[in-house]
Amino acid sequence: VVQPRAGRALDAGRVTTRSGLTAGLLITAAGLACAMLPGLTGILVGAALIGAGTGLITPLGFAALASSTPQERLGQTMGAAELGRELGDAGGPLLVAAVATATTLTHGYATLAALIAVGPLLGLARRTLNSRGRSTGST
Repeated sequence: VVQPRAGRALDAGRVTTRSGLTAGLLITAAGLACAMLPGLTGILVGAALIGAGTGLITPLGFAALASSTPQERLGQTMGAAELGRELGDAGGPLLVAAVATATTLTHGYATLAALIAVGPLLGLARRTLNSRGRSTGST
């Protein structure tokens, strides 16, 4: 439901790759935080948010890769991106399970949520540092 709308919003210029990916990562992290809440409601809200976040991340990320990759390397780039996505699909549950085995399931979800939230925060920090470097004239 979200993926086609995210793609159309990108095509129409209503969302940028950066804003869409950032929103998707933060929505996904919020979903993982909700999944830590006790009871069925937390799990259901968490699943909906994780799905919506992933629905933003996937088409916008692949569109960004496709638009920035030279034509002669497009297949290689998209194949590597898909491999990374599949490893994440397999690795996320393994990470949660490993942490949950050592502690609790709540801690497993918290670890994954923290890792997902770090991406946009690092991007923001990098962007801030780059803009400061440009404003002072340093390279």
